[in-house]
Amino acid sequence: MNVLLIYPKFPDTFWSFKHALKFIHKKSSAPPLGLLTIAAMLPKDWHLKLVDENIRDLREKDLAWADMAFISAMTIQQEGAREVITRCQSAGIKVVVGGPLFTTEPDEFNGVDHFVLNEGEITLPEFLRDLEASQAKQIYSTEEYADMHQTPTPRWELMNLNDYASMSIQYSRGCPFNCDFCNVTALLGHRMRLKTAQQIIAELDGLYQAGWRGGVFFVDDNLIGNKKALKEELLPALIEWRKDKEGMTFNTEASINLADDPELMSLMTAAGFNKVFIGIETPDEDNLAECNKKQNLNRDLVADIHRIQHAGMQVQGGFIVGFDNDNPRTFQQLIDLIQHSGIVTAMVGILQAPIGTQLYARMEKAGRILKNMSGDNVDGSTNIIPVMNIEVLKQQYKKLLNHLYSPTVYYQRVTTFLKEYNLPKVKVHIDPGVIWQNTNAFLRSVFQLGVFGKERRQYWQLFFWTLFHKPRLFPLAIEFSIYGYHFRKINEQHVM
Repeated sequence: MNVLLIYPKFPDTFWSFKHALKFIHKKSSAPPLGLLTIAAMLPKDWHLKLVDENIRDLREKDLAWADMAFISAMTIQQEGAREVITRCQSAGIKVVVGGPLFTTEPDEFNGVDHFVLNEGEITLPEFLRDLEASQAKQIYSTEEYADMHQTPTPRWELMNLNDYASMSIQYSRGCPFNCDFCNVTALLGHRMRLKTAQQIIAELDGLYQAGWRGGVFFVDDNLIGNKKALKEELLPALIEWRKDKEGMTFNTEASINLADDPELMSLMTAAGFNKVFIGIETPDEDNLAECNKKQNLNRDLVADIHRIQHAGMQVQGGFIVGFDNDNPRTFQQLIDLIQHSGIVTAMVGILQAPIGTQLYARMEKAGRILKNMSGDNVDGSTNIIPVMNIEVLKQQYKKLLNHLYSPTVYYQRVTTFLKEYNLPKVKVHIDPGVIWQNTNAFLRSVFQLGVFGKERRQYWQLFFWTLFHKPRLFPLAIEFSIYGYHFRKINEQHVM
């Protein structure tokens, strides 16, 4: 069997980092981890070819070679997924789909031969058995959750590591919290399910032996959902593993209660974690209560963020406007929170209701659902009829993003972060290839941002301020300058 593993193209979005990737000559921010994991579950005598459309186009000769196509996608890739399905169908190839997009919206897609939904560790073996017996059904789904001890190491060899800016691995699934707008628990449940530390070390060994020396993103929706296992098993194993390894820093997602645990933060930085994305959403307590974000209630959010920064981790933040309790003052409160905390990477979107969430059910019952959501966090769209006048909401949202990513305000935020941030005292072995890549990015930033960019005045102010006041953070200042360029380009495309 000749099988294509196809990952549809992402639109140009906040997290695509498309405009920043050009500085380091990379084609995509991260590989399709789900497909690489599925590949490890397929029969050993099948011939597999990965086509990540964010790296290269799906070609006619690929389609001519293949007997079957496995397609995985997230909601934001729905347009690209439809195009791929149509091309495969026209070429007479059997189409098998799975992943979050198809699990939540299977009825939206025609031309699919087999839906292998939910978690592949459960549904894929059943499909493969039926396929071998020539009795494959159209839909395979389950309400059970997979034992992640059975999840195999991804097939790293199917991709070219040099095409990507970072790698991805997964330690856990599920989240103990119950935010009503989030579909993580709808898809993966509340109970935290974990791989063993030995599984993670084996995956990292595979990446290291393949030559990877850059960053690795733990894609867990809440890495700290089981603090005990994290502190007693995974983090000590990572600390030991990194002792004689070059490069390999980590970033992940977590909840704000990370700030309550100094021991956990210390272990994470010692293990190589230097970035964490946190869903902060809103400073408004009524809105937090409305969306059941209990873990964020009754907190000094700025102080919490500063504690994490002082521990040696950059906080990237997710924020939402369009809650029922929002008013024009909310937008200024949000700006103040982002600026005072020094969250450089601040993703702000209008509230959307994913299918399967409590929010979707609540809005549908109230007659306030318009259509399926776009999946793009910063395109200014919503599938909810908001309480605030929609035109006022969009106007305020536009002003908010234009302000946050204007060069003056953005670079002020970078300086605030650099003042608060404590670079962890962790030995990092820098790979020569990474040094060369970063040097090229620096030189390109000098010309594109410092000479020809609209932010050149702010760029040089940050350049020299960092050299004189925080010289060890100079590489980070340049990285943020490049990020800012990407964020402004996205803002111009989506909002302006």
